[in-house]
This record gives sequence, C-alpha cells and structure tokens, in this order.
Amino acid sequence: MIFKIEDVTVYFPYDNIYPEQYEYMVELKRALDAKGHCLLEMPTGTGKTIALLSLITSYRLSRPDSPIKLVYCTRTVHEMEKTLGELKLLHDYQVRHLGTQAKILALGLSSRKNLCVNTKVLAAENRDSVDAACRKRTASWVRALSTENPNVELCDFFENYEKAAENALLPPGVYTLEDLRAFGKNRGWCPYFLARHMIQFANVIVYSYQYLLDPKVAGFISKELQKESVVVFDEAHNIDNVCIEALSVSVRRVTLEGANRNLNKIRQEIDSSYYIIEIVQLVGRFKATDAGRLRAEYNRLVEGLALRGDLSGGDQWLANPALPHDILKEAVPGNIRRAEHFVHVLRRLLQYLGVRLDTENVEKESPVSFVSSLNSQAGIEQKTLKFCYDRLQSLMLTLEITDTDEFLPIQTVCDFATLVGTYARGFSIIIEPYDERMPHIPDPILQLSCHDASLAIKPVFDRFQSVVITSGTLSPIDLYPRLLNFTPVVSRSFKMSMTRDCICPMVLTRGSDQLPVSTKFDMRSDPGVVRNYGKLLVEMVSIVPDGVVCFFVSYSYMDGIIATWNETGILKEIMQQKLVFIETQDVVETTLALDNYRRACDCGRGAVFFSVARGKVAEGIDFDRHYGRLVVMYGVPFQYTLSKILRARLEYLHDTFQIKEGDFLTFDALRQAAQCVGRVIRSKADYGMMIFADKRYSRHDKRSKLPGWILSHLRDAHLNLSTDMAIHIAREFLRKMAQPYDKAGTMGRKTLLTQEDLEKMAETGVQDMAY
Repeated sequence: MIFKIEDVTVYFPYDNIYPEQYEYMVELKRALDAKGHCLLEMPTGTGKTIALLSLITSYRLSRPDSPIKLVYCTRTVHEMEKTLGELKLLHDYQVRHLGTQAKILALGLSSRKNLCVNTKVLAAENRDSVDAACRKRTASWVRALSTENPNVELCDFFENYEKAAENALLPPGVYTLEDLRAFGKNRGWCPYFLARHMIQFANVIVYSYQYLLDPKVAGFISKELQKESVVVFDEAHNIDNVCIEALSVSVRRVTLEGANRNLNKIRQEIDSSYYIIEIVQLVGRFKATDAGRLRAEYNRLVEGLALRGDLSGGDQWLANPALPHDILKEAVPGNIRRAEHFVHVLRRLLQYLGVRLDTENVEKESPVSFVSSLNSQAGIEQKTLKFCYDRLQSLMLTLEITDTDEFLPIQTVCDFATLVGTYARGFSIIIEPYDERMPHIPDPILQLSCHDASLAIKPVFDRFQSVVITSGTLSPIDLYPRLLNFTPVVSRSFKMSMTRDCICPMVLTRGSDQLPVSTKFDMRSDPGVVRNYGKLLVEMVSIVPDGVVCFFVSYSYMDGIIATWNETGILKEIMQQKLVFIETQDVVETTLALDNYRRACDCGRGAVFFSVARGKVAEGIDFDRHYGRLVVMYGVPFQYTLSKILRARLEYLHDTFQIKEGDFLTFDALRQAAQCVGRVIRSKADYGMMIFADKRYSRHDKRSKLPGWILSHLRDAHLNLSTDMAIHIAREFLRKMAQPYDKAGTMGRKTLLTQEDLEKMAETGVQDMAY
C-alpha cells in the first residue's frame, strides 16, 4: 500500500497496516524532521522492523537532494539476516512502483568468519583464528614475498578482488550475508573486503552494535560514514551494557603469561633484525631489511606519525580502544620510540600487574590513583600508557607479524594501558583474588570497569543526524536518557492493538498449599518454594499444548532446582507429559537442545525448555506459535548484587546521574524479565500465557516497570494467584483461544487498516484509531 504522512509518500509492502505501525512512523518522521534522536518502544510481533525500514527509505526518496544513509545495528547475525530479508521485500515493492529511481544498495557486514569463502581459512576454529589465517594470506608483505617465493600461500579471492581494483563493485540491490558469499564465489572476489569497500557507497548498511560502539572496530569500519546518516539500534534494551563492555578490560594470570610469551617472541624478532644478517632459505630475503624497517619506523615516530600512511585492507588491525576525541594527536613519547625500549616498558608493566594480582583482598581504586602508583613503582608515566596500543600496532606492522590471534594477550594488556591512561572519570580498577561464589578457587582478576554507558555512545550522538533507539522492552523509558546522557526529541511507548486478548499475563504469588513463592535469597532454597515451583510446572504441562519455556534467574539456581526436582520425582512427572530440554553454557549443546525442542513441538509430542534470564536464548531466540504457548519466569532476575563491579557502577550512577540503587536494579531486572516473556508472542495471530512466579511481582513498584503492552493485559484479578487459580485461568484462556480468529477486527476493534482507513484518518486525525 502507498499512503502519505505529511509530505512523505510511504511505500509499505503489505496490503494492511497496524495502527501502532502507522503511529510509529508518524513519531519517527517527527524525529527525522527535527534532526534529533528518539526512543521508541514498540510491542514485539507488531512489525517494528518493516515500519522503520519503510518510513526511512521513503523519507530518503522524498528528499532526493539530500539523501540520507541508513545504518541499522542489530545484536545478532540472525537478526541481521531477518532485517535484510524484510528490506529485500520492501525494495522489490518500491522498484515495482517507482522503477530504477527506487534502486538502492543495501548490504550486511559481519566478521570474516561469517563472510569468508576460502575453505582453508574457514577451517580455523574461532573468529580470531580466522582473522589471523586471512591476514597470513592478505598482508602486503606476504603478497610481496610471494613474488620471490612461489610456495607462499595467498588467497585467490583476495588477489582477484585486488586485481579488479575500482571495478570491484556491487550492482544495486539488497545483499544478505549469503548473497554476498554467493556473489563473491561467482566473481571470484573476497566478499568480506568487497563489503567493507562498498560501505561508503551503500544506502543502507546492516551490521552489529560493535561496529559503531566499540572504538577498536568503529575506528576502521565506520569512520567514513557521513553525518547525514540515520542510525538505528534495534532491540536496544541492553544498549547501556553493550556500551560499558566496549570500554571495559579484564586481565588475569593467564593473560600476563601469554603477554610475556608474546614479548619474548617480539624481542627475538627485534634482536634478529638488528644482529643477524643472513639469508633465510625458507623466506628468501635478507633479515637485514628488518633492521632498516625498524629504523624507518623510529624516524616516523620522531616525526609524529604513528602508522605508515594508508594501510591496505589486509594490513589493517584493530583501531585505538579510546574514543576518537580522546586520542592524542601528537608524537609518540621518546621513551617508547625505539622498539627495544617499548618492550622494556611493557615488561615493567607486566611485572607491576603481576604484583597487583598477588593479593588476598579485594581492592578498588580510581584510574588516577592506579596510574600514580604505577608511575612511582614502575616508572611508567600516564602519557606513555596512552600510546601503548598504537605503539604496539606500529611495531607489529613493522615486524610484519601475521599471527594476530597468538598476540591477543599483549593486545589486551596494551588495551588496558591505553584506557587507564586516557580516562580519569567513569572508570574503576577492581582487583579480586577469587570469584565470591567460589572462594575456595584462587582466580585473581584485575578489571578496568567502565561505569558510564554515555561515554561510548556520545560520539555516535554527536556525529550523526538522528539516532533511533528502539525495542519491545524499553520500560521505564524515561531512564534511558539519563543512563545514556542525551535529550531525545521524541520518546514514546506504543500499545498493541488487538481483536482478542491473545496475551494472558499472570502473577503467581503462592502455591496450592498457600505458601508464598519467591527466589529471594532467604527463600530460594526453601523446600516448599522448590516443590511449589515444580508442582506449578507439572500442572501446567498437563493442560498446555505444544511448547512450554521456563526461565530461571541464574544457571546455578536452575541446576540446583532441576537436581531437587529429579530427586523428588517432579521431573519424572513432567517428562510423562512432555520432553525436557535444557540450555547450558555450551553454545553447541544449547543449539542441539533447541533443534530437538522444536522437533518435539513439530511432531505433537510437546516439550519443556529450561533456560536462563540474560542467557543466549533469552536474548535472541523466538518461541512463536506452537513453540511457546506458555512462558514461566521463575523469580525476579536481579543481577548478583554482591558483585564489586555492580556496586561500583551503582555508586557512580547515584553520584553522577542521581539514579537510585533500587531504581536501577529493579529497572534492570524487569527489562530482563520482559525480554524473557516477550519471546512467546511474535505476531498478533499468535497467543500465549506469561506467568511471573514470584510474590514480588504483585508489588506495584516492581510490576509498573514492565512494558505497557504487557501491563494493559494484566488484570487486577490475575495479580495474586495460587497454583490452582492459575490452572483455572489457563484452561479458560486456552478454550477462548481455540475459537476462530477474527484477523481484520470486524467485530468492533479494528486492528488492520487499509489504504482507505488511512486516508480517512488523515482527515480526522490519528487519535481516532481504535485500540
């Protein structure tokens, strides 16, 4: 359908539109017109992605003189592919109506592991190993060496891409990762480097959050993006945690041991460069040239040039971990310009960190105090620390090191040094001799912890015209501007229009024996609570068809409660009704469990899936249709409140943004709970029940933090239920859902709008839409 929102003609690829989609577009257009940032909470399963894509691409078409670029950020590769699939459908629709003027170039960008088509490189076991295997075949010095030694292995795809030069271009269209791999194989070009090259020409880019928020990646992937871009962070309920992780570093004993091995190898390379002048038969060149390169590097550093001009794609490494405006634009300090001096400084740094890890007490200090102590005990100044990462990068390029995966420990240490030397506020150094949950196992860790999420996202807000933060669970929406320190021009939470009440949230506060249930620390191990939780599931699996998903507050609690259920025979009762599958911390095991869970639901056997809030399943897996007719949230998923890092962050939020400790903890726990239960509804034709099994959900200050689209279906009669009452409500709900579904809403509540409806609304106003 085609309709107008003020001066923009919107091309929408479906015959009908939901009222909330139309309102979403109206608010989004307001933000684009104001050239400001916005927060938009849209219920899951209401077509948020296609509404976003339709409005922004149509907005671009309506302003041909100042075309905007859309940068769409997702959390997972699966979400990236889904977004590109929607965009492909929309693009075909627009081209059908407008012809060639609607053609765009849209592509997804991911790591080498997801885009590489060289089977030998893909044989590497993890992402870092794939990156290193690629570098061994594409670095400029390796390619130069191959002209002298034909035995040196290169990548044919990269060589063909380089030979094509400026002709290596993608024709207009929408390219998923699979499309890019297929195109690369067909042309014989490297899809990864081709996609990176085409970013500057693309109208729509879809990639991960880290490509904009992590300075190490954003520094060389996203630095060319123009200010007129519209940036969208989808499923952004955890965006503050992503920002904090991008600027936090952890150092353990194993890190220091690996870094020492790295320095030994670097020292050997430097010594052989200076003192050995021999022809290496396998390499076929004079090692004396290495000494010349080191001298040339020293001269460059004296002149204030950290890197040697423009690096080719195969030579590029991760950028500086500090934010762009915090990087010093001056010459490298004299005490680390010579390679051997820099290695000596790193040795002293490693010795100091090793001494600090030898502690029996938890220590916490500010970066200023840490740097002062480091200066007095190891003689390393703050300015020297700031340049550690860039200096290491320069040295590794000079020594032509390709095994970057082997040098991850020393990279981590230099990452830590640069950040601790750059930032004085918003960070803490926390040293813990062991994990408090396992105090008998010595496992010292030194953490540079960022507490201020606004630091990482500030360059994005400052640089781009409009930033859209959207998700199905942003409540309470007023806390995000404070956490991220920005002022949105639009902040809105939308409700879900429905022809039937297909969501049935319930708060279970007690078992059939009237004993209260909760995962509060003093109650979670109570045999009565564990028994009542088990009996609830036994009763539910006997009446709920197909799939049931259960979320627990942590892996340890899930393991403990399942073990108790097994001992008491509850698990056996559950398995008489449905098969049971469990999420583990192993990705492969969990993937296999999910596949078998779906197979059990498909064949009619039905299944129960045990999962964990904040786990992989809670964040990225949909349990739509028969895969999830009931989701049970066992407890309130608060963070581990004794964590020293969490305590430090809470103090910082209170002192800097006046956010109370209880407010933040409740906000964080309830957004995780909402994310878990939201997995069960993925469209309006779907239906499902949500049980919040903890007496604390009955309190207004807790449940009020849930998204509005859940609260609007949470009746007062469902706020204080026992197990038998919940069973009765579930039976009634399932009987009602078995009736024929009125999709269009002809019985009074209209939830599918046609083009004619929109034209009438344009005359009468949006407020006339029925909910």
